Amino acid sequence: MTGSEESPSFRLAYVPGVTPAKWVRIWNERLPGTPLVLTQVPAAEADALLRAGEADAGFVRLPVDRDFFSAIPLYTEDTVVVVPKDHVITAAEEVTLADLADEVLFHPLDDVFDWDAPPGEPGFERPATTLDALELVAANVGLLIVPQSLARLYHRKDLTYRTVVDAPQSRIALAWPEEVTTDRVEDFIGIVRGRTVNSTRGRATPPEPKQQKKKPAQGASGQKSGKPTGRPVRGRSGGRPGKPRRKS
Repeated sequence: MTGSEESPSFRLAYVPGVTPAKWVRIWNERLPGTPLVLTQVPAAEADALLRAGEADAGFVRLPVDRDFFSAIPLYTEDTVVVVPKDHVITAAEEVTLADLADEVLFHPLDDVFDWDAPPGEPGFERPATTLDALELVAANVGLLIVPQSLARLYHRKDLTYRTVVDAPQSRIALAWPEEVTTDRVEDFIGIVRGRTVNSTRGRATPPEPKQQKKKPAQGASGQKSGKPTGRPVRGRSGGRPGKPRRKS
């Protein structure tokens, strides 16, 4: 996509749990003339949003289709189990999946983990969303395993969480359609990677063209004018200056 075809703004999607504020602040400092538009999207819908061209790039949860998307993995989150504050599990700092084997664990339809065999005892239903599942946890009818960022995002005074040391982990990445890597996407990649504004890969302020040095003017004989050469000038006959030629 050429610069003339780009949107006048940069559209950035992000899934719940991601906090893009730091990168947005740097963008606004470096490219104040290009608005950055944020769109929060459920993790399960991020793929379709980017494929439809409704966002230029997005912070998503891996995996993504690497035949269609380019992706830069950013960080991996801890996994936690959310429990009522008076639950027996709160006596420990960390737990394992084996510790949860006899607990009722809810697996909402928007669960970000692709479990081969969901741990714990299955709940009486699969809640539609993580928020619905948290309501059931607060009602003391089961527990919920989520990335730590979601436990913080949906924090409630009557709930707490503990790290599950051997559970799957969720990875966050910046992703965009590989065939639509615009100049603005490159600018944002530079910000996410921590490049400075003067980096050779940065595009916000391109380097000024170097001025060509002027060549010194040449005289009529083709010799450069300026300092004398320091060598004596010979006569036309080729003899030494000051000595006449001897007659035959």
